[in-house]
Amino acid sequence: MCDVCGQEVASITESDLYLRFILGEVRMEELTTSRERHIRCHPELAQFIVSSDFEPVHCQGVFAKEHLDAAFVAEQQARVTRAWRRLQDVAKKPIPLHEYPLPE
Repeated sequence: MCDVCGQEVASITESDLYLRFILGEVRMEELTTSRERHIRCHPELAQFIVSSDFEPVHCQGVFAKEHLDAAFVAEQQARVTRAWRRLQDVAKKPIPLHEYPLPE
């Protein structure tokens, strides 16, 4: 269940936890003990996904990307979008869990 909205996170493709795992922000052993939420329920991260297959998320406040350094935003958009695409791919293929994270 999503820690923010309380609704079921029905698919790995909607999972903020697995997106952060792919990004290297969550260790494998934390996947079973960390709280889950929808990607869209984490606007500080979701705002950096730039894809025609993902409806843009607007983050408000000091962490909104319009308040951040343009170079940092470009770097984050490339990194998070690449991870989000990887998340979509691993949901379709039988890939071992330890191979989910991006190489960097």
